[in-house]
Amino acid sequence: MSKEMWDQRFSEPNYAYGKQPNAFIKDMSERLPKDSKIGCFAEGEGRNGVYLAKRGHDVTVLDQSDQGLNKAKQLAKEEDVSIETIQGDLTKMEMEPEQFDAAIMVFGHVPKPDQSFLMEQMIRSVKPGGHILFEVYSENQLAYGTGGPKSTEMLYAAEDVLSWIKDYKCLHFYYGEAERNEGERHNGVGHVIQGLIQK
Repeated sequence: MSKEMWDQRFSEPNYAYGKQPNAFIKDMSERLPKDSKIGCFAEGEGRNGVYLAKRGHDVTVLDQSDQGLNKAKQLAKEEDVSIETIQGDLTKMEMEPEQFDAAIMVFGHVPKPDQSFLMEQMIRSVKPGGHILFEVYSENQLAYGTGGPKSTEMLYAAEDVLSWIKDYKCLHFYYGEAERNEGERHNGVGHVIQGLIQK
């Protein structure tokens, strides 16, 4: 999914996935130490980053879409918090190591050949002892039709995810159904992969 496509999607006046945080991030944010420095990867219009900033964290939002980042800044302004933004292609951008206390990623739709790199860079960006949280659609999501890409090429396989996180302490892993009602784009029961790991 290209920068142009995401810029077009995020140029619409409505927030494509709403302004409320993803339910998994909201539930698991309690596990993050107070005043953490958090990198929010493939964060789009900023709903999760702004939520974390409202909880007192120091948030950096990373995405390839300028339009998405502009809306993230607008949402932060509405909620009276500040966030940093970094624009870049996360399938190619090497992250500075150990800069964050935690990293999150929600539905980072990237092609299969790039998925391991994205996960690797998220983990690389976090300090030892830090946490990485993610929720993505599994390949089974195609059968549900409640959001996400229309090709398995952009969805995740549980066995791949487990292979990427096997060297770290796994605090939570889930592969199965979850109901997500997020803006206009995610509506109803879907099939997800969730993880919380500690580096």
